Amino acid sequence: MKIKEPRYPIGIQSFEKLREGGYEYVDKTHHLRRLIEMGNPYFLSRPRRFGKSLFLSTIEAFFQGKKELFEGLAIAETETEWNVHAVLHLDLNAEKYDTYEDLQDTLERQLRRWEELYMTGGEGITYSGRFMTVIEQAYKQTGRRVVVLIDEYDKPLLRNLHDEKLLERFRSLLTAFYTVLKSADQWLHFVFITGVTKFAQMGIFSTLNQLFDISFDPRFSDICGMTCKEIEANFAIGLNNLSHKYNKSYETIIEMLTIRYDGYRFRQNQEEGIYNPFSILKTLSAGEMQNYWFASGTPTFLVEMLKQTDYDLRELEGHKVLAASLTDDRADVNNPVPMMYQSGYLTIKGYDERFDRYVLGFPNDEVKYGLLNFATPFYSTVTSTEAPFHIERFVEELENGQTQDFLERLRCFFADFPYELNDRTERHYQVVFYLIFKLMGQFIETEVRSARGRADAVVKTKDCIYVFEFKLNGSAQAALQQIDDKGYLIPYLADGRRLIKVGVDFNREERNIGEYVIEECIN
Repeated sequence: MKIKEPRYPIGIQSFEKLREGGYEYVDKTHHLRRLIEMGNPYFLSRPRRFGKSLFLSTIEAFFQGKKELFEGLAIAETETEWNVHAVLHLDLNAEKYDTYEDLQDTLERQLRRWEELYMTGGEGITYSGRFMTVIEQAYKQTGRRVVVLIDEYDKPLLRNLHDEKLLERFRSLLTAFYTVLKSADQWLHFVFITGVTKFAQMGIFSTLNQLFDISFDPRFSDICGMTCKEIEANFAIGLNNLSHKYNKSYETIIEMLTIRYDGYRFRQNQEEGIYNPFSILKTLSAGEMQNYWFASGTPTFLVEMLKQTDYDLRELEGHKVLAASLTDDRADVNNPVPMMYQSGYLTIKGYDERFDRYVLGFPNDEVKYGLLNFATPFYSTVTSTEAPFHIERFVEELENGQTQDFLERLRCFFADFPYELNDRTERHYQVVFYLIFKLMGQFIETEVRSARGRADAVVKTKDCIYVFEFKLNGSAQAALQQIDDKGYLIPYLADGRRLIKVGVDFNREERNIGEYVIEECIN
């Protein structure tokens, strides 16, 4: 008998549609049971497409008493009452919010639906006043306290970080609207708010100080996303299909998925990483591994922030930040790192308990290579469509031992370099080198550290190990000498592959590679 192929809920944010349609579902309802028992108004920050909207829809279905949808799930084993509550669900994710009127229209449409349902009128009063009236009347008419769910509360604000005037208007309107939740506490049973960021100046958190932020709570680290155990327990058919498609063992497929999509951590000392649910579901459905999450939303504003602040991309991996900066910081265009964490482009890699600092880094290969590929045109004259072609040729030349051709291609890459080199922009060309060598890591092993110092780049192919050192207006011979003096080759002397030293001069006047020296080490 032919096995029925699973249905994967890609892009489905309705819990009711998911359950009635027979889609695959990773049960998260045990978290809902715990949230109800704790009895707080909650806030959860997670990157986009991480399942926040589906979890809110699950909460909505539960408080609407739709018991049949929860059959076989964890919460059905403990729930006995299934009381029906009025649920006010505000979703701010749908619009682009390019104008103040866009936000007004969204609030107006939602308020009118609630006002028609609870017959409250609303003429001639503010949005916040109408919201308060709806909550009060819903409580009085149903006899039970009200459930309020707000999805992507910060979407209008994040869209307009670059426009301070519009941002301030949005902030003022939303702060007044959200503050109703504090004043209406006597009529509220359950409140859950989601977003990408939690920053002090967004307004909501300066007044809604009763919100319990569970974003870093170890009990809820996997409330969104998937663990490896959950993937293996729920998607056996899809995993076996991938195994056949790639002609790899089951264990190898898990390892490939881990490298590409795992690695998110949302608390200190979290050992088990969280997989990106969107990319996992897309991979299982399509039967191939691609950069699905990254391709679903380009981080243009983040890369612009990195470039405008002259941020050194080489410092993204291993960057240390105070723990408080990831939750209570301002969304500061001059400090892009907290925003990159909350948006999902960086994650927690370690924790320094003594100084209460998080160590950040890229969560996985999808994010790392997606972001670096995307950022390359912002730092050079190469277009995004050309960048993968160049990287491929760079790799092929080193694999074939064509070191001189590799360097000549680098020279072409830097042709018409658009910056006047000075002390500040010297780092800019170093970042471009970093991008090139880091992107090569998609195909061959690259690194930048040695036991006694830091080489500019080390590239390992099947037959050779290359150690590169670049000098700005020095000399290629001096660069070569530094490789010897700093002992950059020492870790590889017993490797057995050919060792090739490459010293390169970067000419300030020509803004390009000048002379270079290639020398093979004789063991």
